[in-house]
Amino acid sequence: MQIESEKRADFLVVTPGEKRLEASNAPVFKNRMLELVAQGNSRIILDLGRVDFVDSSGLSAILSLLKALGEEGEMAICGPNPKVTTLFRLTRLDRILKIFPTPEEALADYR
Repeated sequence: MQIESEKRADFLVVTPGEKRLEASNAPVFKNRMLELVAQGNSRIILDLGRVDFVDSSGLSAILSLLKALGEEGEMAICGPNPKVTTLFRLTRLDRILKIFPTPEEALADYR
């Protein structure tokens, strides 16, 4: 799985390059995200603008990232399409994750 990352302010903006975050690629995504956290990145914005679909494995990988960040870290989601946004609402993850339309709006909220 291709993952792009860019340091912006105190955050690492991470963008998965795949259209689907599912069982076939979620383990690779999870491992790569955990590596980024282990490298000292404790404030992450996950840009899902290119992702059209997330299944339970993808949700699990996102939750693993959140858990790895711990209480000291921060994470925001940005750019989810309507289907992915609905999934976050149905699973009530929208109550524990901050969700923004763009990375810029996420960064502005933390300033």
